[in-house]
Order: sequence, then structure tokens, then C-alpha cells
Amino acid sequence: MTTSSSTAAAAILDGLPGIRPWLEDFYRDLHRHPELSHQEHRTAALVTDVLHAAGYRVHDHVGGTGVVGILANGPGPTVLLRADMDALPVREETGLPYASTVHATDPQGRQVPVMHACGHDLHVAALLGAARLLSQDRDRWSGTLVTVFQPAEETADGAQAMVDDGLAQLVPPVDVAFAQHALPLPAGVVGLHAGPFMAAADSMRITVFGRGGHGSMPQSAVDPVVLAAMIILRLQTVVSREVNPVEPAVLTVGSVEAGSKSNVIPDKALLQLNIRSYSEDTRQRILDAVTRMVSAECVASGSPREPRFELFDRFPLTDNDIDTTSRLREAFVHAFGDRCVDLPQGTGSEDFSTIPVNLAAPYTYWGVGCVDPDAYRQAVEHNSVSRDIAVNHSPRFAPVIQPTLDVAIRTLVLATTTWLVAPDGNAQLVGGS
Repeated sequence: MTTSSSTAAAAILDGLPGIRPWLEDFYRDLHRHPELSHQEHRTAALVTDVLHAAGYRVHDHVGGTGVVGILANGPGPTVLLRADMDALPVREETGLPYASTVHATDPQGRQVPVMHACGHDLHVAALLGAARLLSQDRDRWSGTLVTVFQPAEETADGAQAMVDDGLAQLVPPVDVAFAQHALPLPAGVVGLHAGPFMAAADSMRITVFGRGGHGSMPQSAVDPVVLAAMIILRLQTVVSREVNPVEPAVLTVGSVEAGSKSNVIPDKALLQLNIRSYSEDTRQRILDAVTRMVSAECVASGSPREPRFELFDRFPLTDNDIDTTSRLREAFVHAFGDRCVDLPQGTGSEDFSTIPVNLAAPYTYWGVGCVDPDAYRQAVEHNSVSRDIAVNHSPRFAPVIQPTLDVAIRTLVLATTTWLVAPDGNAQLVGGS
């Protein structure tokens, strides 16, 4: 990290104590009022108000409930910062005084509890905090800042919805894009990974067909339950026998539905799969193998109809740009010292990369710890991290507000000034890494 960008970041962050009380209250309010994917109306309205007040040019209802704020501040590159806004259909069990008691109607028409069980409320609050700080200290940087508040990350279609709604036409050419995520690591820790980081994910519904009949006369039927069982066992060989052993991949059959009574052979069975991969070649190889194996088992069982395949909840690969990540790591190490760590590849998935890929911009996606450091240390000492530390999507997931929020804001300001402040203290006139 250059001296000028470090100095600029430090000066901008001097304003953090002045907004911290408001920001913490804002975070608690978001946590108390979570909204499901594509229903983030209240959150989007709050974001819009804050951005307007901070002097940003705002586009709302992008991709449904998405919000884009643009702050042009002289010559220089364009940096895009993104936060996701949606929550999950989870009943909160944290016991926090600001815990959610919200219920909402899901896309299937069911009433479900709603919780920010993945930290998206933290992401929104941190990006708004950074946006305010960068706006109120514009003498320290030059260029254009684009803030993207994205809906529906959990359903894997929010980023694409914003792209399809003309995001590229709303913003200037983007030189670099950044996003971050709260992780079950000690608060104060920042983690990076260059190259393929978060897995591509594909969910698949497979319907296989039989011929129904009486359970006492199986010879007169084609049993889709047995067919489904054969398929499940055969699919266990896809990763072990069809994927390069040095290439990470996961295939899970997460749901099987068939029949309604013990003595009735049903006429169909529904399987739901989830696939994780780190390269397009492996992704396609697995999808092709699944199609081939399922079709073959249906033929072997005498199925009267070909199987039906439906792909949904498809997340792209998160592949952090090597040069961008290296440059950012230098800035984070300078700021956080040994609290900046290298993260391993993860099998979780994200749709953030859809945005920079469609904008032809390099990107880096990093993690910030959000667990009470003392609690994490005790869990490590007792070899009980997996039992005692709640992870994302758990009903017990409860980020500690501080220092998590401060660190998340610092990372965003550092990333911005690393690109928008030149080594001589003047604004950069070219962007990229």
C-alpha cells in the first residue's frame, strides 16, 4: 500500500467515530427487519435515503429492489463496491435484544420466519458507512465511486436481475469491483484468496417416471422408488470416478420425494441435487454425467417416460483476479498486520461475480470475521469450533457488532483509496490493477 493511499484512508476513517452510533443503530434496525429475496423494499428505501443525503446520484428499483449510488469526484478510475440485502427463511434463535420476529410470505405462498442469518445486514451497514465517509472527505480521493446494493443473493438471481435491467448503462466503465462477506472467524480478522475462491453451484430437480400400482403386485408396476434409489447410489460415483482427483467438486442428493402410502407404488419420484465445482470444464462434466446416468438407469428400469431435468439456483464461480487481490492484500496487511490471513477455497457460493464479469472488470471478494474473539479462542482450546461457533445460515448466527462493523468499513475504504489515490498523493488517472 502506498503512503498516500494509506494516509488518505486513515484521514477518511477519522470520521468513523462520528457516524458509529448511527451506524450501529442502523445495523440493529436492519437485523430486526429482515426481508426475503426480491422483497427488500424497506431496506432499499432506507439505503436510497442515506445515499441521497450523502450526495450520491441514485438509481432505485434496479433489477426489482436493487439500488445503485454513484459519486463522481473528479478524474480517475471507477471503483464499484457491492453489498447484498436479502435475508433467509430462518427462525432466529440468537436471543439478541434486536432479534427478528418477522414473518413473510415466500414465493410458494407460505408464511415463514425471516432472519438475517448470513450477515447481509452487516454488509449493507458497512457499505453505507464507507459511502458516507468517502462522501464527506472527498478531498482525499479522486475518481468515481459506484455503490451497488443487490437484492436476492440467496436465490442466485439478484445480480443477474440488475445486469438484465441495464446496470451497465447506469454506471460509467468500471475499473475494479469489490465485495465482502461476514464469516465465522474471529472478529478483527480479514481473509483473502487469489484465484478460484467460492464454488460455482448448480441445483437440479430430476423427475423420474414409473408406472403406479398396488404394493402387493410389483410385477405389474415400474417402481420409481427403486429407480430413484439406484440413481442415488450411481451418482455417488460421479465425483469419485468422473472428476480429476485433484479438482475439488461436490455432488449432494439433498431431497427425495415419492409416494404417499406404504402399499401404493407411485408413478413418479422427485430428486433434488446440489453440485459444486471450481471450473467450467468440471461443472459441465458433472452435469453431463448426471444426465447420462439418470437416463441410463431409467432405461434399465423400463421407465415409461424419459426423465425431466430442471436447473435452478445457479451460482457462478467466484474467481478473484490475481493482480487485484495481490494489490489489495498489500493494503490489508499494511492496515491489519497478521490479522490479514489467507483463506482456503470454500464450497459456499455467491452471485457477486455476475456483476463485474458483465461489466468486464477485475474483482476481488474477501471475508471479514464476525465471531467474538474470546468465544472463538475458547472453542479452539476445547476443540469445539464446529459445535460452539454458529456458522452462516444457522438460526444462532449472531455477528458481534464491534469490531466487525468497523473492520468491514475499513476494508471498503482501504480498497477504494488503494485505487483512487495515486502514490504522489494526486488522483490516479488510470484504473485497473
